[in-house]
Amino acid sequence: MSASAVHSLWTTAATAAEPVSKIDAPTFEYGQMAPTLIVVGAAIVGVLVEAFVPRRSRYHVQMFVSVVALAAAFAAVVALAADGYGTTRARIAAMGAIAVDGPALFLQGTVLLAGLVGLFTFAERRLDPVVHGNRVDSFAAQAASVPGSESEKAAVKAGFTTTEVFPLLLFAIAGMLVFPAANDLLTLFVALEVFSLPLYLLCALARRKRLMSQEAAVKYFLLGAFASAFTLFGIALLYGYAGSMSYATIASVVDGTVTDVTPALAATMGNDALLLVGAALLVMGLLFKVGAVPFHMWTPDVYQGAPTPVTGFMAAATKVAAFGALLRILYVVLPGLRWDWRPVMWGVAIVTMLGGAIVAITQTDIKRLLAYSSIAHAGFILAGVIATTPDGVSSVLFYLAAYSFVTIGAFAVVTLVRDAGGEATHLSEWAGLGRRSPLVAAVFAVFLLAFAGIPLTSGFAGKFAVFKAAAEGGAAPLVVVGVVSSAIAAFFYIRVVVLMFFSEPRPEGPTVAVPSPLTMTAIGVGVAVTLVLGVAPQYFLDLAGQAGVFVR
Repeated sequence: MSASAVHSLWTTAATAAEPVSKIDAPTFEYGQMAPTLIVVGAAIVGVLVEAFVPRRSRYHVQMFVSVVALAAAFAAVVALAADGYGTTRARIAAMGAIAVDGPALFLQGTVLLAGLVGLFTFAERRLDPVVHGNRVDSFAAQAASVPGSESEKAAVKAGFTTTEVFPLLLFAIAGMLVFPAANDLLTLFVALEVFSLPLYLLCALARRKRLMSQEAAVKYFLLGAFASAFTLFGIALLYGYAGSMSYATIASVVDGTVTDVTPALAATMGNDALLLVGAALLVMGLLFKVGAVPFHMWTPDVYQGAPTPVTGFMAAATKVAAFGALLRILYVVLPGLRWDWRPVMWGVAIVTMLGGAIVAITQTDIKRLLAYSSIAHAGFILAGVIATTPDGVSSVLFYLAAYSFVTIGAFAVVTLVRDAGGEATHLSEWAGLGRRSPLVAAVFAVFLLAFAGIPLTSGFAGKFAVFKAAAEGGAAPLVVVGVVSSAIAAFFYIRVVVLMFFSEPRPEGPTVAVPSPLTMTAIGVGVAVTLVLGVAPQYFLDLAGQAGVFVR
């Protein structure tokens, strides 16, 4: 056939088709998207501050912008919840991309508060001794300079500080606000990248032990890229299966309740391989972010190498965002696949609880110990996810809120214990801390007891809620494993408490730095939340219960 004949076929086919209707302008509910928009706007302002504000003023301007933005965004979340968007007026916004419902608002509020408390530890400038007449924070003087090079020494002497950490923190928080609220797979992936990339950078910016910090960032980046690739491949397969990125459409195709079946969709709908492999890859990417076994390998190295304020923020907020996204995927997109994913999740939860607790016993570094403890906690939270009941959702929400403040508080205490080389993280250096600095040791003991789930702490209320939901959801054997894991975990938490209070302090041991009101506030909030949620958890359990229904 000649080229002209083919050409005429194309043109006649095109003219015979229906005329193209005009493209509708996108509709966007600015009010319901306000928390995210405020944080993104402030992050962009922070980038402009780096470009245009004189170096000596940047720290204070960035601090002001960040605190105001996070407080305003939290106020916007509270206003939306008060307007009923968490319950009766829950809806899908931004042309189907974002869900505004109870779990989304609850998790966004938790991320914003955790971000605000984490911001105070980022801004701390009194722990390190004054260098060349300048106060310094936990971050490298000049991130671009090679560790130990002349340019780094010059930057330290000139009193430079990496104030870019504030806009990076805001971008990470913005991604975390969208991640649990995403209502289509493309939005989910964009949010994943938006909060992951700033975290990769923040991990590399430690002032002390810079090579270790950069190694942590490279490990996190490479493994995170793998996980992102798995997630994206899973999204592609699910799109191939259902012909849509929208959660509700995929769910209706999985359930078999879809009404508009095109011939192309009918051809792929019967292909369960696409569905099962796609769902597995997508969930795998989320389990990596959560730090569940066997996708946990990055956790201890990254927690140990990253600057401690970054570790605290990351350990708390990433878990909140990732578990929120995981809940929405399993409860909104794949409820019709429950019999397939529940047994797999059982296995993941059991090895995560036991693996995290058993390996933590062998750790000699306090940050690695807290990293393995966070892995065990991911297993406990998964027990609530497996419940597949409304109580399961609300118990997970409560646990995440309780856990995030304990974590940030614990890592804030770690920043205070210092020797000549910076933070003293080896456990042997913490011996006798209770005699040298009883208040700091007592506060850390409160956090450790909360991690262990001792009554009258938020950890006990969270574990009780999650295990109760799991037992009522038919996962009683999982609860038995959880209780055994908690008992194993209690051993190494109590061991640290005994080490601090009942060991002789070493004469050349570390000192406890006196922090500014910023870190004191972060630790104080952590203690207050731990005790309030432990002594009187009912109001917050009810709040999580009201927020436990997903919109579809």
